[in-house]
Amino acid sequence: MSEHPEGHGPAYEHLRARKSLAEILQSAAEFERKAHQFYTGLIPRVRKNLRYLVEELAAEEKTHYELFQRLAEDPEARQQIQERIAVPREDHRFSDYIQLPDLGDNPDDQAILQYALGREDAAMKQYRELAQNAPPGPIRQLFEYLANEETAHKLELEKRYYELVYGGSRMVPRV
Repeated sequence: MSEHPEGHGPAYEHLRARKSLAEILQSAAEFERKAHQFYTGLIPRVRKNLRYLVEELAAEEKTHYELFQRLAEDPEARQQIQERIAVPREDHRFSDYIQLPDLGDNPDDQAILQYALGREDAAMKQYRELAQNAPPGPIRQLFEYLANEETAHKLELEKRYYELVYGGSRMVPRV
């Protein structure tokens, strides 16, 4: 008797662990769109000491979303879009961040920074692995660019978090 249920052998598991670039790009674009929506809605509710940072994050996420929109028009990318690549290990975490938290009318600075740090960390890891798995070309280049962008965002957020929590007295860890 087979150890795999009918139709669920190694080939099925291999396919299940892969997604088309079209699916991945759609998911990533939605991730960025939701991030822009989240940060934009947060701007009027945060204290002035974090407002500039939330405004910057909203603008960056909008730019990232627009990059995905432009990529959809790239003829070279359209040729690659049906290729299937391995799903990153962080895919579930990345997907979780499409659901936006309710931080209330007066969100706590620490809660904002913790959420933003988690989101940037998930994005950084997701884009880095997608860049490794994507075929050479504009899609890989975009994932590499976004991995670097998210890393920079994460470092800035860590700096702000440590300043808030520890009064700037501790070293900021490096990625």
